[in-house]
Amino acid sequence: MRTLGKNGPQVGALGLGCMGMSDLYGPSDESEGIATIRAALDAGVTLLDTSDFYGMGHNELLIREALDGRDRDGVRISVKFGAQRDYDGNWLGHDVRPAAVKTALAYTLRRLRTDYVDIYRPARLDPQVPIEETVGAIAEEVRQGRVRHIGLSEVGAATLRRAHAVHPIADLQIEYSLLSRGIEDDILPTCRELGIGITAYGVLSRGLLSGHWTKDRALPPGDFRAHGPRFSGDNLARNLALTEALREIAEAKGVTVAQLAIAWVLGRGDDIVPLVGARHRDRLTEALGALDVTLTAGEVARVEAAVPAGAAAGERYPAPMMTALDSER
Repeated sequence: MRTLGKNGPQVGALGLGCMGMSDLYGPSDESEGIATIRAALDAGVTLLDTSDFYGMGHNELLIREALDGRDRDGVRISVKFGAQRDYDGNWLGHDVRPAAVKTALAYTLRRLRTDYVDIYRPARLDPQVPIEETVGAIAEEVRQGRVRHIGLSEVGAATLRRAHAVHPIADLQIEYSLLSRGIEDDILPTCRELGIGITAYGVLSRGLLSGHWTKDRALPPGDFRAHGPRFSGDNLARNLALTEALREIAEAKGVTVAQLAIAWVLGRGDDIVPLVGARHRDRLTEALGALDVTLTAGEVARVEAAVPAGAAAGERYPAPMMTALDSER
């Protein structure tokens, strides 16, 4: 178990990111998604991460079904809001005005069939809305009991300070992996200074560090990785070469590449909770095995020599999406 921030909730050391069960990774198996969530809960995972725009509410409805008959208070549900999409799933920007906060939360609570959300966070910083206004609106929902803790996503150090001055921030959700270590310069130290936890997504870099990806893998329609710079052309070949370097270390230790990559993130500090995006029970079982992997100082050094900071080829998102990341400014 780990605690998110000074005043945040206690959660299992690994969280489950549920996005791919509904959206953005191509077709999914709804029944397998529900079974995977239930298997995660049975294994001691307590943090489920979702968003109201994953499948336009489908992901929240999926979680509701998976939790049917279970103790709600034993689960921590983290929800992002604010991204605007049309009928075809196209991205239209973000809306995190105070009125949008209240509207989005009301719909989320209805879809989840719950009285409260454990962590509520804007998915991205809206440059048209001061972060103080957004956090202030969520703080009102905290006082009403409909939100337990406030989180942020993909924001920089200055925004963290401004938000935290309005209301304590439990955690920052941000990409962190061997291929994405940018938070180590300013964002992670600021979080630790302020007592803000990290929920790290993309710990396997959307599959690149899973050990299961191949250069000739065909992506189905609707899989956003087809547009990802790290999955394109020479970048893909260079990134898979880094994965193969990790494979040598993993095999020597008797673990999988994915378990090694997750264990590295787990070892970065007890204030960091990796989110694994397993869509199937076999991948979940593999990820949970990382909890039994302890890396020595020498092994950490070998891992970081195999995949040095900044070694990834290509940005983590296409250029238009990178411009929406306050964390990259």
